[in-house]
Amino acid sequence: MPESENESESWEYSLSIPNDLRAVTVCRRTLRLILTIHGLIGLVDLAELLAAELVSNAVRHTKGPAALRLSWSAGVLWIGAWDTDPAPPEPRCVLDLDRLAELEDGRGLELVRAYSDRWGWLTGGGDPGKFVWCQVSSAA
Repeated sequence: MPESENESESWEYSLSIPNDLRAVTVCRRTLRLILTIHGLIGLVDLAELLAAELVSNAVRHTKGPAALRLSWSAGVLWIGAWDTDPAPPEPRCVLDLDRLAELEDGRGLELVRAYSDRWGWLTGGGDPGKFVWCQVSSAA
């Protein structure tokens, strides 16, 4: 069976979430279901990790609601979290994965940076706050 039934198929999902750490679990399970129904089982574990880190940051470091956004196009999975704080994310710049594992907190963006193909953030576009995103290709 191919990794995805239709690699050229494009889709997008958005899940609005409250400012509640339990939303991280809801997002992980929702992402797992979405990737499974689209035949992208091989991306589930990595995508869950990345989404959990992005959503966790959105919920922990802001006071308002947040959203998980997923999209698939041309063999690339985009994972993003929107939150109400326009301040850019500040990664710790710890590039050694062994040292990163020892940190008690503050490692989320470093994991995103280490395990995604690309990542970044956007502000503006009519929405208050920011959108922190990452990409994972189907070849990952």
